[in-house]
Amino acid sequence: MKRWLKWLLGFLGLFLLVVGGYLIYVLTAYYRLPAKMSLQPVANQTTKVKTNQTYTVQTYNIGYGAYTPKDSFFMDGGTESKARSVAAVKGNLTGVIKTTRANQPDFAFFQEVDRWGQRSRNVDEVAMLTTAFAKTHARVYGQNYDTPYLFYPVTDPIGAAKSGLVTLSRQKVISAQRYTLPIATDLTKLTDLDRAFTVTKVAVTNDRTLQLINVHLSAFTKDQSIQKAQFKKLFSYAQTAYQNGDYVIIGGDYNHRLIKNSATVFKTSQPNLTWTHLFPFTDLPKGFKVPTQGLTQAAIPSVRGMDQPYTKGKTFVTLVDGFILSPNVQAKSLHITDTQFQYSDHNPAVLKFKLQK
Repeated sequence: MKRWLKWLLGFLGLFLLVVGGYLIYVLTAYYRLPAKMSLQPVANQTTKVKTNQTYTVQTYNIGYGAYTPKDSFFMDGGTESKARSVAAVKGNLTGVIKTTRANQPDFAFFQEVDRWGQRSRNVDEVAMLTTAFAKTHARVYGQNYDTPYLFYPVTDPIGAAKSGLVTLSRQKVISAQRYTLPIATDLTKLTDLDRAFTVTKVAVTNDRTLQLINVHLSAFTKDQSIQKAQFKKLFSYAQTAYQNGDYVIIGGDYNHRLIKNSATVFKTSQPNLTWTHLFPFTDLPKGFKVPTQGLTQAAIPSVRGMDQPYTKGKTFVTLVDGFILSPNVQAKSLHITDTQFQYSDHNPAVLKFKLQK
């Protein structure tokens, strides 16, 4: 009995040492980038945006290239924590690139683009997008988060990842910045991840500036005050930019539904998830709008639930991806490209617009 007791105490001591060491590692490895950072465009272009001319902008959360319709995600109640293989990630990115080329955007926003990460099999997705569009678009990358190795789920840990936001522009980029967003300050910050938005300033022929804001707001935080604080900072920045005479287009994944009656539109239930609350339309700066024309009639969702593999008509779907426009930007048309979630758990949203004089 004494021998067994010694073995048991030794095992418990080792276990506590490992767990304690891991917690120290996670806490010391965690960091946040400065509140404002300059970003450098790659493959910059030379032309300027013209007023009263129709342009196309796309926003697409690519889900770090990890998920096909066959996959689910453990944080949504599913099973997978990472992509099945390097080939799967590259195949999904190839599909994202093909879809984007078909949409022919002048400007494009991408979210959840990994520089590297166990979840995406260490594929440099930023490099893939840059290479694919290097001849036609300037590229701006801003880091969203850089997580330490997360040992969950225990059976297949999601690991570490450095991921961010990519913005493409056919027109000349004057400058670009990254701005931090409010996040939790307690230990839940380790799972909610860092958050930021990037601003890509593009030249307009009337000597004003088009500000392209790329954002991916928190999804799994249970503290709605964090989400409200993120919207408040985002809206405040956009309002100031417009008041200074600029044009503003915000594109991204808001993790809030953009259609009030989405359950009716998509013929599904309306679960009370942390990423399905209604978008705060009443908090928008005066004159700003979220274009939704044609979306209810088309009834094509931009995101699916990840608690199970995708089955059309069975899997929960809604719409959380889209655009916010300043009063001097006119929406001409809007649609969701129906990829049947072949390359991501999201579909891209595509907007045609004009800048008013």
